[in-house]
Amino acid sequence: MPHVVALYRHPVKGFTPESLSSLTVQADGRIAGDRVLAFRFADAATPEERDGLDHWPKSKGLALESFPALAQLRLTYDHDARRVRIEHAGETLADADLDNDGRHALSEAVTAFVLDSPDAKRLQRPGRLPLALVGDGTRSRFQDRGRGYVSLHSEASVAALGAALEQEVDDRRFRSNVVIGGVDAWDELNWHGEVRIGDVRLRTAGPIVRCLATHANPDTGERDASVLKTLTGSLGQDEPTLGRLLVLPGISGAVGDPAGVGGTIRVGDEVLVD
Repeated sequence: MPHVVALYRHPVKGFTPESLSSLTVQADGRIAGDRVLAFRFADAATPEERDGLDHWPKSKGLALESFPALAQLRLTYDHDARRVRIEHAGETLADADLDNDGRHALSEAVTAFVLDSPDAKRLQRPGRLPLALVGDGTRSRFQDRGRGYVSLHSEASVAALGAALEQEVDDRRFRSNVVIGGVDAWDELNWHGEVRIGDVRLRTAGPIVRCLATHANPDTGERDASVLKTLTGSLGQDEPTLGRLLVLPGISGAVGDPAGVGGTIRVGDEVLVD
């Protein structure tokens, strides 16, 4: 029986995932607490300047696609206290609240780390510095797409990719919210219609075409797996695809769109596909 084996959310875009036993799907289709903060480039518009749009393209700030060394950092976010802690190799780089002074300290610590990493030249490009930590720490608004979604992949698909790469592949490379077991490799790509996870009703919204972020080892930050080439080469895909997006019924992402229902997804929940 298809079932949930792991759940993740990413409080700061591009940084450490949180492994949880349950996730809340909000009425807007987003995961509560997921991508509630981001490090913005200096020349990117602030969230408030973007006409209320609740998404954040990778090109606007730090992301693993262009800055794989970020995976070396261990970031924890206290959602209740609204406090961020960043560590590297057992050393605390910053531990601060989301007030102005705290945001500045966190931005300075991340800037210093990246400038001392192999990704330094990318951060030194015109318009990128100084970094600013943006977001209220509560509202999930830094996803890559305007529509609220839940991302999902199967452990069997990751295992099949690992077999093709001839190396072990960690689920965290794909930064999905939901990982499922009990299905064959790539089955999730063939789903159509309604998907029920526990008591939450969702519907399919397309496969996830992957980017260079998946090449980064989630512990070392090194690009040590040719995921994209393997998906389109030895695995024969037209586009490098792993996993799929799910949305609440009735949610289109348009302004004024009626909210969906949402609910709680838990590890162990059955996954039913109509």
